[in-house]
Parts: sequence; C-alpha cells; structure tokens
Amino acid sequence: MSLYDWDEDKAAANLEQHGVAFETVHGFDWATAIQSEDRRRDHGETRMIALGKIGNRDHVLIYTLRAGTIRVISLRNANAREAR
Repeated sequence: MSLYDWDEDKAAANLEQHGVAFETVHGFDWATAIQSEDRRRDHGETRMIALGKIGNRDHVLIYTLRAGTIRVISLRNANAREAR
C-alpha cells in the first residue's frame, strides 16, 4: 500500500491551476509541518491543511485520511502570507 494516493483527474487540474504535481508530495517534510483541520466547508469527511516544506519551498497540502492512506486533495506553493 502506498502512503499517498489521489485522483488522476484532480491531479491534472491541480497541476494546471497551481503548477504543482501531486507526485511532489513524496518530498513533503511532515516533521516540521504545521497542521490543522480544514473547517472552511463540510465535505462529508475530515480534511486537513498542512503547511510544510518540499525542498526549500513552503507548500500547502489539503488532504484526508482514507484507510490509512493520505488522499491528496490539493497541493500548491504557499503564498507570502502563509510562508510568514
């Protein structure tokens, strides 16, 4: 079983919209990440927001846990406000 999974159509849309491939999540630094529950909307499941590094750049990862796997919903570069 893989640590991560995602919907391929959503991954393609994310790459087009944010310029970040879901595959880069494998480099996400969980050890220093800041996480909180995403309460902006009810999605019928608990979604989390994580701010963390991939390489030298801050990224925002939206994900949910499904059967012990991290399901990537969105992955993008953090903006200047989020990085601060």
